[in-house]
Amino acid sequence: MERAEAYGFSAAMSGSFLLSCLLFAAINRRQRGPYMDEAFHVPQAQAYCHGRFLQWDPMITTLPGLYLVSVGVVKPTAWLFGWTGSVVCSAGMLRFINLLFSAGNFYLLYLLLFKIHQKNKAVSGFQRILSTLTLAMFPTLYFFTFLYYTDPGSVFFTLFAYLMCLYGNHKTSALLGFCGFMFRQTNIVWTVFCAGNVVAERLNEAWKTELQKKKDEKISSRKGSFADLIRIFQFLIEYLISPKNLVTLTALTWPYIVLVTVFFVFVFINGGIVVGDRSSHEACLHFPQLFYFLSFTVFFSFPHLLTPTKIRKFLLSLRKHPVQYSLIAVISLFLIWKFTYVHKYLLADNRHYTFYVWRKVFQRHELVKYVLVPVYIFAGWSFTDTLKSKSVFWILMYFVCLLAVTVPQKLLEFRYFILPFLIYRLNIPFPSLYRQLLELAFYIVVNAVTFYLFLNRTFQWPNSDEIQRFMW
Repeated sequence: MERAEAYGFSAAMSGSFLLSCLLFAAINRRQRGPYMDEAFHVPQAQAYCHGRFLQWDPMITTLPGLYLVSVGVVKPTAWLFGWTGSVVCSAGMLRFINLLFSAGNFYLLYLLLFKIHQKNKAVSGFQRILSTLTLAMFPTLYFFTFLYYTDPGSVFFTLFAYLMCLYGNHKTSALLGFCGFMFRQTNIVWTVFCAGNVVAERLNEAWKTELQKKKDEKISSRKGSFADLIRIFQFLIEYLISPKNLVTLTALTWPYIVLVTVFFVFVFINGGIVVGDRSSHEACLHFPQLFYFLSFTVFFSFPHLLTPTKIRKFLLSLRKHPVQYSLIAVISLFLIWKFTYVHKYLLADNRHYTFYVWRKVFQRHELVKYVLVPVYIFAGWSFTDTLKSKSVFWILMYFVCLLAVTVPQKLLEFRYFILPFLIYRLNIPFPSLYRQLLELAFYIVVNAVTFYLFLNRTFQWPNSDEIQRFMW
């Protein structure tokens, strides 16, 4: 990092943290007590603070990583500063843990952008800092910085594991992946993603060697061709059934294999992936979740995905491959018809934005969910098109992980999209400075509206005296 870039990064991170602290103070003045899921998380952390490690709220569905880290930070800090009484492990003190995780995420995002795009010499330090600031303010993640939720810590350990994987420190990466798993069980998918990075790199090297042997460079330059995909899958199968290659890959990824084995042992002993309230968190094949994620990504990345150039390219592709797109449309319609699920929380809880998205869009008419298929197809094409700089094996591996982390979820919840979105956004090419500034401005506006609604547009339910607030 050059000196000017180091100064710029320090200024951006310090300014962001200061702004977050001011916003944190405002939120804690307005909402002193636990809100929403904090009603479960805060008492559980306080039980741990008082040494009651065997006490467990059966409504909590995640492992106790957040509470263990909180106690590990708060108790030594309280001892160091001589704090006693209710301030120790209060809701405000526990929320501040996520503010620290947020600062850590800022630094990790910068390091990941630097590592992933280090070969692109055209990227300036200012662009890296700007992209870091933008991703650190990603609205869905940034909002939960100020509440005692698992998201900031989950993102921190997962991004840290990804960074260590990219630097080849796979044992450290697997250990950090375990920490991420302790925050949210579905983070095991991103451990598989880290292992997949290693496998994809080896496959890409072997594929290039294969192409060189056959002197057929056209295959690698036409990733979208159906015939090329068939050849790639044939190569993939041949490579993976080779005992020599399997031994090599196992030797490279054994820390991740150990962690995945631990995960399966946990699932077997626990009788499922969810720890507590299983009745409300049943796994299912909810394929439209992929379509919701793609729409979510287009919304938050519209400066990169929703451009006149991309629309023209898509229409050209549509005209060149009508049969393929027709088949995709038919499959999409079938998946929506047979695999759309509506969770009871989605219909009942009017504090979440998803409640209004579902009511204002999908419940307008029974056919709306089918009419949106062209939008989903464009979103999927544009999403994939921005990843064309990555190897075809990386793209396949990412999509497998994306399916694994979204499809089994019955509840439409924007928080579930945070990590797959960040991984995607980190790996696309740097856009122009204008598009970066537009993206940052959009995030600032969305955050401003979100916090305004949360703080000022409160309401009450008919049979409750509690103040309710709008949130992601």
